[in-house]
Amino acid sequence: MSDVYFIPCSEGRPELLGAHALELLKILETKKNYAYPRKMPIKVHFGEKGNTTFIPAETYDPIIHHLSAREVEPFYIETNVLYRGERTTTEKHVRLARAHGFTQIPIVIADGETGTDYVEVPIHKDYIQKCKIGKAYDRYPGFLVMSHFKGHMSAGFGGAIKQLAMGFASRGGKLDQHSGISPVVDASRCIACGICVDKCDFDAITLEEVAVIHDDQCVGCAGCIAVCPEGAIRNRWDGRNFLEKIAEYAYGASLGKDNLYISFLTGITEDCDCIGQTMKPLTRDIGVLASTDPLALDAACLDLLQKTTGHDHFNSGRVTLDHGVKIGLGSDDYTLHTLDKEDN
Repeated sequence: MSDVYFIPCSEGRPELLGAHALELLKILETKKNYAYPRKMPIKVHFGEKGNTTFIPAETYDPIIHHLSAREVEPFYIETNVLYRGERTTTEKHVRLARAHGFTQIPIVIADGETGTDYVEVPIHKDYIQKCKIGKAYDRYPGFLVMSHFKGHMSAGFGGAIKQLAMGFASRGGKLDQHSGISPVVDASRCIACGICVDKCDFDAITLEEVAVIHDDQCVGCAGCIAVCPEGAIRNRWDGRNFLEKIAEYAYGASLGKDNLYISFLTGITEDCDCIGQTMKPLTRDIGVLASTDPLALDAACLDLLQKTTGHDHFNSGRVTLDHGVKIGLGSDDYTLHTLDKEDN
């Protein structure tokens, strides 16, 4: 059984969330007798251009100050994305991160300028034999993995597991996970505008009377879904074990690493922070959670969300949790320790 620590917070102001995150970090440090390396990578998501619900940069200030006071050098670490956008190359990615306020500490993009720098981590699981992990991740013994729990069009939800799986993977690693999933076009809604054709990096879409997606070329990056102005493109669930592959890549990314995990159950939208537009949260802010077990942490976030809303939001992601238990990523049997710090 794993321990998950939770501070309720129904008003997600950055300064308040940052204070709660620091308190939870101190609990993990004590429980684990954690020994920081000289340099400590903080895995975050900088948010896509146009997105407004990613975790704001100032939220991380208390933790940055805490680490610096302990003579630890913190820095942000990320990988480039698979689809075409403002985070496809290191130069553009860092520029966007700075524009979004992530200026306090250095930024390292782990898989190089175009996402081709990686190391292979052998895991030999059901679907993935070797994980292609951003090369810079190999340099560090542990990470502070900071995640925003929210929905995701393909994964069901994005949290600590997806931060590991996609966030640590190089471009090739992301392709490994996405392969076999092709979106479909709703012909009744498609206006043949061609935006999806222009967006596709893999020449997998052609324009006939409506857009046509070719399964043999599609890598399932879902970029076309994000840009379709009519909502005519949607994902389907008959791809090749994408949800299980996420668990396996998270296993590979965390293998041999001494990680600490903190997740923000705030600003919870139906889609992820990679969507470059303003999205309305589907419920009130719930709080901040932490654990040394990423699977238990995601399970607790999902359970709290569903309990709060009375709805089975993001339930498809339980496939990832179940497979993660099977392969030894973590446990879905957890004890939730609630700290009475409610701010309202």
